[in-house]
Amino acid sequence: QVQLVESGGGLVQAGGSLRLSCAASGRTFSNYAMGWFRQAPGKEREFVAAITRTGGSTYYADSVKGRFTISRDNAKNTVYLQMNTLKPEDTAVYYCAARRAYYSDIYYSTQSDFSSWGQGTQVTVSS
Repeated sequence: QVQLVESGGGLVQAGGSLRLSCAASGRTFSNYAMGWFRQAPGKEREFVAAITRTGGSTYYADSVKGRFTISRDNAKNTVYLQMNTLKPEDTAVYYCAARRAYYSDIYYSTQSDFSSWGQGTQVTVSS
């Protein structure tokens, strides 16, 4: 399985921006569809964004559409989550996840679809 390490979390004021990174190792990164999930205190982990192997297609939860952007750099084995116009309700631990994908135009948005997970990075948005 691919190993994943997230970074870039922190404390930011409402309306601010953060960019999360997820570095992958151990397998051919370009063979994996990637996703970002988050878990707020007392809540279940939820889907945030997904991207295909090539980066050609992306998919977002309604709650972040228009504010967050997922992207990837296969040469750097890294997937990113650019988060703009942050809100207090975006406060959560953010996780990246990977899933071996045999087709270039497939993305996944369900937790059970993903086989590899990072340890998470905390994002706190103050009001």
